[in-house]
Order: sequence, then structure tokens, then C-alpha cells
Amino acid sequence: MSISGGLEIAFDRAESAGCEALQIFTKSTGMWKARPLTEEEVRSFRARAAAARPMPVLAHAAYLINIASPNKALREKSIQALFIELERCEALAIPGLVLHTGAHMGAGEEAGIKNLIASLDALHARARGFRSGILLETSAGQGSSVGWRFGDLGRVLEAVKEPERLGFCVDTCHIFAAGYDIRTRWGYRAAMEELDGAVGLERVRCIHANDSKKDLGSRVDRHEHIGKGYIGLEGFKHFIDDRRFKRLPYLLETPKEDRMDEVNLAVLKKLGKN
Repeated sequence: MSISGGLEIAFDRAESAGCEALQIFTKSTGMWKARPLTEEEVRSFRARAAAARPMPVLAHAAYLINIASPNKALREKSIQALFIELERCEALAIPGLVLHTGAHMGAGEEAGIKNLIASLDALHARARGFRSGILLETSAGQGSSVGWRFGDLGRVLEAVKEPERLGFCVDTCHIFAAGYDIRTRWGYRAAMEELDGAVGLERVRCIHANDSKKDLGSRVDRHEHIGKGYIGLEGFKHFIDDRRFKRLPYLLETPKEDRMDEVNLAVLKKLGKN
């Protein structure tokens, strides 16, 4: 939800749409720097979050950030920007910051993954003692994005110095575009077994529920309304019926068209009742 008008206003928008979970950006997504939060902003947000409980709240990092970049200056700039965002989450008592894994920009996947690991270690060192943590988001593999294979996410988890501080966000559109066929029962089961073996399903903290405008294995990140894309309703029902994910927040990143949040939520809730 938008934070236009104030961070706490996002709760009003979420409740108006019938949401039971909320994701926000804590700052402008198109800028590197952010004006420091005031004590009043922090106090207002925390009070509104308390009033909205048990609604879980997560944040998403700005899209400019690329901690897998081969460019040292850009990588350092990204780490600093990410630290500021995690610092804001800490102040606002938001437990998780969803982060795109980044892109290798032509340096190759191995180099990209190596930079991702080193950057996470550097971030964790700067954010010593923080309760808020990074949730690495599964990638569609578009362009030079890294982390579109579950096994690569497992390598990152195994290599970072403080793996206990890392969680994961599963984006349905992304994993489908990456080649995981979640439309069939067997395909879904195989995908989840692979994910469990790579990072452990207990480390999945949220689901981004998005249909896909592009077909299986396209490696193109284009979100569609629930049931209107190539995944279809059956793929989402597999997630909703999975007891291991029952208590996780499901977050919509579907196209922001007039009142479609309400429509998409209704479709998902109906699947849960069938």
C-alpha cells in the first residue's frame, strides 16, 4: 500500500481494501537518500500498527538497490541505502525487509552470487543487534538477475556468516517465470521439496501472491491479477492449501487498477474456503 500522506495512512488503505496483511515502502522507491524519520512519525506508525493487530506488516526495499553489482561503488552505495532502510524498519518495529537478490550486470552469475554474499555480510556487520532482518525474494531470472534457482539461494544461506538473520520471500510469479511449474499438484510438490532442501521452508516468511503475464520459464517478471495469468487459480490453491504456509502473510503485488486489490483478495479468500 502507498504511504502517501504519512506512513500510518497505509493501514487505513489496507483496512479499506479488506487486507489482513500489509507491505509498504518506508521511503520513496526512486531515490537513494531518505529524510530521517521524526519521533512523531515513528510514534504514529507504531501506535497505528498496534491498533491494527494482528495484521502483520513487512517492508520492501527500493528497486534501485543492487548488492550483487560488480561495480564496487554502486555496491557500496546499495549496501548503505539498504542499511538505511533496515534502520527505518528497526525504528518502526517492522520485522522483515523484502529485498531483490540483485543482478550481476554481465559479470556472470557466480560473481553476482559472490557479491551478494559479501554484501549481506557487510550489511549484517553494520546492523549488529537489529531485530529487523532481510527477506531475500525469489527471482524470475530476468536480465542478469541472480537467485532464480532455489539452489543458488541455498548457496547464499550456507555461505553468509550469520544465516540465522536471513529469511526468504516466495513470489509466485517469479518462481513460475523461473521455471517452477506450480500449476499442477506434482509440480508444486517438486518445487516445494527443492525449496525446502535449499533453504528450509521454515525460513519462508511471506508469499507474494501474483499471477504471471508470461508463460512458464519465460524468465520475465510481469505480474497479473490472480487467476488471469498463466499460473491460474489451481496454482494459488496449492499454496493456500499447504498447511506449512497457513500462518504466513500473503501479499498482493498485482497491477494497481481501480479496486482490483479487493477483487484479488476475494478470489484468494474464496480459494481458501473451497
